[in-house]
Parts: sequence; C-alpha cells; structure tokens
Amino acid sequence: MEKLVFQNGVKKDQLLSAVNDYHGGVIVELKEPMDPNVFQNMLKASLSKWRLQGKKGVWIKLPIELVNLVETAVKEGFWYHHAEPHYLMLVYWIPETENTIPANASHRVGIGAIVLNDKRELLVVQENSGRLKGTAVWKIPTGIVEEGEDIFEGAIREVKEETGIDTEFMEVLAFRQTHKVLFGKSDLFFICMMRPLSFDIQKQDLEIEAAQWMPIEEYAALPFVQKHGLFKYIKDLCLVKAERNYPGFTPVPVTSFFDASTSFLYCNKDGLDQESSASSSLKEDLEIET
Repeated sequence: MEKLVFQNGVKKDQLLSAVNDYHGGVIVELKEPMDPNVFQNMLKASLSKWRLQGKKGVWIKLPIELVNLVETAVKEGFWYHHAEPHYLMLVYWIPETENTIPANASHRVGIGAIVLNDKRELLVVQENSGRLKGTAVWKIPTGIVEEGEDIFEGAIREVKEETGIDTEFMEVLAFRQTHKVLFGKSDLFFICMMRPLSFDIQKQDLEIEAAQWMPIEEYAALPFVQKHGLFKYIKDLCLVKAERNYPGFTPVPVTSFFDASTSFLYCNKDGLDQESSASSSLKEDLEIET
C-alpha cells in the first residue's frame, strides 16, 4: 500500500497551486471556497516547500468572495500589497535578505485637453463638482485616464463626456508631476493638444456647470488664469500653438519584444523623421563622394 506523506496535517499533494513569476517567486490565485483551517495548513506546507526551493516573493490573489481567508494569511506573515474592486493581493517575502518586492502603483494619470477651433477659440468648462465647484473658474476639460486606456484615448473620451465635442488627438504638449495627491499617491498630468471634429456643445450636467468656446485672448486675460501657475502655463501653450509652431509628442506604436503586444511611445516624430532623413542624405552624399 502507498504510504501517504503528511506535512502540517496536509497530504503532500494538497499544497497550494502556484505558478512561477519572472523574479524567482510564485503566484497563487485562489478561486474556490476553502475552510480557513484547511487553508492555513496548506499555506504552511506550501511555504515550507517554497523555502526549500529557494523561492523569494509569494503573491496570493484573493477574490472578494474569499475574504474569510485574509486573516489566516496575515497571521502567517502576509501583508496587503494592493486591492481592486474584485480582489485583494497579499504578499510575503521568504528569504532573510532585503525585500525587493515592487511597491504598489505609485501614480495615477490625468489629462487636460486644449481644444482650439479655427476661430482661435478655446473649449472651456466650469466644474459642477470638486474643489472648483461654485468658483466660476473657466478651465480646459480634464479627467483621469482609466485602467487599460491610453493617454490619447482618455483625452478624446473626457472631452466627449464633458462637452459632447468629438476630437482628434494631436500631441502631448507638456506634463506635470505632483506628489501626495490622492491617498498619498503621486499624479502625472498630461496636457494634450486636440483638434475639434464637431462644435455643438452638449455639456454633461453631472460634472459640468457650464461650457463654451472662448476667444484665446479673453481666456488669457482672466485674472485666475494669469495668477495661478498651471493655468498660466496652459494659457501660454494655447497662445504659442495658435500663433507659431511648438513641437509636441505624438503617439507612435511600438511592439513588445516579449509578447508582441502594442504600446505607444510619445515622441517628437517629425523631429525624428527629419533627423533620419538628414542622416540618410548625408550617407548618400558620402557614398557618392567615395
């Protein structure tokens, strides 16, 4: 008869199912309900095995339905890493060395949209919520980029949601980084240049008190715009884009070496093309001379 091997009261083949990550650790993704006592024994046995194997970080992804297992994991030394609406990620560091587990996401990403029409008018709004509610301050449409959304997609969506205006993304003109903004996180705010494809404003009543096309000179003369740093720079960007060239960054698709997925590199594409063209011309001239 086959001899059963037990470890902490758990059969050897009843360890937690895990997959290796790319940094010498393991990832456990629990999906089925489990008694906390059974989970504790399986977790202890699994940690012993991973320690012998020289594993480093241990990640446990707990769906919200298995919240009853959180206390058990914490008692075994796990701590919170991050949470999403449908799961909690717990983490543990096995070796007696410096913990190199990466911190939770440190930034959120926001956008501000400069939308200029052919009449030198800027699309501006007054907010119906937030810190600027009731201040009568005119500002460009702004918002937060959603999970899995590219910067240019977020800019197009936010302008449409707040004002009903369809736009084409042109370029990123500038960005600002601030710290300790929301729950101690940092913030990246990208100022984007947009070209309007429609002109009939249909504001979103929930978030927007008022919206209009305002002449650039009128916007630039507003006391609040002249006084406050970020608003002043946005005004300057509006003016320089309307009057002369100011090269920004446009999204260029790039393919990942690892999984063939596509992301976007924001760069001065025209400048790169001109430099590449100049280099090619110089090479041709040298070849002719030789």
